[in-house]
Amino acid sequence: MTADLSRAQWFKSSRSASKADCVEVAFIEGAVGVRDSKNPTGPALLFTPAEWDAFTASVHGGEFNQS
Repeated sequence: MTADLSRAQWFKSSRSASKADCVEVAFIEGAVGVRDSKNPTGPALLFTPAEWDAFTASVHGGEFNQS
């Protein structure tokens, strides 16, 4: 999957406050981009909206909680 990210509006979680070690997300037509906030010109991962929905549902469901 490829997408034009040149006009993407990136944001990070409001819970990250001023922490530097964050990921940023951009919702663009047909895709969701994820990148490292420390390297905004670096590569980004692209997900379909369905993949992103499945991931965030798993996060909210506690699937990735460390015991």
